[in-house]
Amino acid sequence: MTTGDTSSGTSTPLALAAEQDVHSQEEWEAATAAVLRKARRLGEDDPDAAVWGKLTRTTLDGIEITPVGVPGGATASVRPQRAGAWDIRSFVSHPDAKLANEEALVDLDGGVTSLWVAFDDDTDLKAVLAGVLLDLAPVVLDAQTSPTAAATALLAYADERGVDLHPDSNLGADPLGAMLRELPLAVDEAVAELRDLAVQARTAGIRAIVVDATAAHDLGASDVQELGWSIATGVAYLRWLTDHGLDLADAANLIEFRYAATDEQFPTIAKLRAARQLWASVLQHSGLPVDVDVAQRQHAVTSRPMFSKYDPYVNMLRGTIAAFAAGVGGADAVTVLPFDASLGQPEGFGRRIARNVSHLLIDESHVAAVADPAGGAYAVEGLTADLAAAGWAAFQQLEQEWEDGHDLTPFRERIATTVAEREREIARRKRPLTGLTEFPNLAEELPARDADPFNDRVARYGASFEALRDEPAAAPVFLATLGTVAQHTARATFATNLLAAGGIAVDVAGPTSGVDELVASYGDQKVVCLAGTDAAYGEWGGAAVEALRAAGAQHVIIAGKPDAVEAEVDDAAAMGVDALAFLTMTREKLS
Repeated sequence: MTTGDTSSGTSTPLALAAEQDVHSQEEWEAATAAVLRKARRLGEDDPDAAVWGKLTRTTLDGIEITPVGVPGGATASVRPQRAGAWDIRSFVSHPDAKLANEEALVDLDGGVTSLWVAFDDDTDLKAVLAGVLLDLAPVVLDAQTSPTAAATALLAYADERGVDLHPDSNLGADPLGAMLRELPLAVDEAVAELRDLAVQARTAGIRAIVVDATAAHDLGASDVQELGWSIATGVAYLRWLTDHGLDLADAANLIEFRYAATDEQFPTIAKLRAARQLWASVLQHSGLPVDVDVAQRQHAVTSRPMFSKYDPYVNMLRGTIAAFAAGVGGADAVTVLPFDASLGQPEGFGRRIARNVSHLLIDESHVAAVADPAGGAYAVEGLTADLAAAGWAAFQQLEQEWEDGHDLTPFRERIATTVAEREREIARRKRPLTGLTEFPNLAEELPARDADPFNDRVARYGASFEALRDEPAAAPVFLATLGTVAQHTARATFATNLLAAGGIAVDVAGPTSGVDELVASYGDQKVVCLAGTDAAYGEWGGAAVEALRAAGAQHVIIAGKPDAVEAEVDDAAAMGVDALAFLTMTREKLS
């Protein structure tokens, strides 16, 4: 690479980094170790190389995510098919056809480029799609319990209007996804209908099937389990279609894949890249000619489980990170769910913010200007390879289990194990949820929304904490603050936030100089929580406990280690505590 020198008319090499700015791995480790030692996350005697273990986190699948990538060997990543901006797809699901139509038209006027439309036996699809330019805006149906009726309605409406459906439209059949969600569907009958739907879709020049991996994700599946499910389901559909006479390439072109995008940015990017790699391997092993290019078409939707009901405005940030990851990961279409979708049917403001997220990323931030911007990044390539290997193993396990029929019990049991591990981490606040397990606002008033049946299918992260917040504690805890505000504020803030995560308010003593002043500010609260420095605990914490018990306290908690005071306490709260168990116990004592 060269750059012109306008003063001399010559060209000189353009260096990517000056020689003095090039550093070794050992230098990076030494600099990072110095920071971690200052933060007391690394001991003085620990080797500098220990920073890798301190900064590496492990996913629920046991895959390590390193702080930076280390150059490795060649990768086999499959680049995205998409060139330029992704398809901005909105979800239209309102049960009232007139309101659903209004939402669809407003979204399209606001820059949405395709519609994902929910359909059930009561849906008037003609009314929902009134005024929609079907040849310009792709329509993807979500008709898990009645795919044939939905397909018939869509094709008949297009024929009535005398237009050809956009080629990226999809009839949305996914019987295995409906089976996993335990929806009322005659699966054998639906599978038998796939052939007819495929023929109708090919005739109309559109797609017929959506492999909806969010069926697994919404139940709590990990990234690897989601990948394994999607590939196994896709292979099952390929078999059914080719067994009924369709060519392999034609069958593959009828399928679109839907994945969840979460606020875990790098795993989402790598998951989408790994999915393309896995599907390409399937088609290669199935005998697809090398010169036939059938790319996996991906639709990414922001995760429903990651959205919190409390402090729902934080969902705007979660959705933005997820959409960014989906775009960088190469998704062909991206749906950002409205921030208030976790509360029920979203309203106009939430829908506007949702579609504008993609506009911000595409038009203002130029995220779509580069194809596969994460390609070649060692950390992402390594994570992609790890996810692909684990996803292939998960796919093979499902293949073995499905040899004699689609028994989903073992898969559901594996998902349940993942859910239990995630809930354990959330309970200990190792997987923080802002506004719910961290920094909750007990005074917030949630926006009122109409019920949304789609939320009933979701195992939302932190649901146990939401259940506590749904029924606030009957009485507050007395926060017995020892010393000045400067002295007690750290532990008082920790205790206040922890208790608020369980729907428990606090009455704060304020600055105190001794036992008498502390007891004077005490009311008749059953539960007391001490908050102060280690020095204050050692100096007069024990006397404070005894005096508070004498004044009527029935359950005494200490913010810190239980042996920090010279008196018996009933419970303690420190970093790493099982917050859910602690809060449940505290609420029992309050009642």
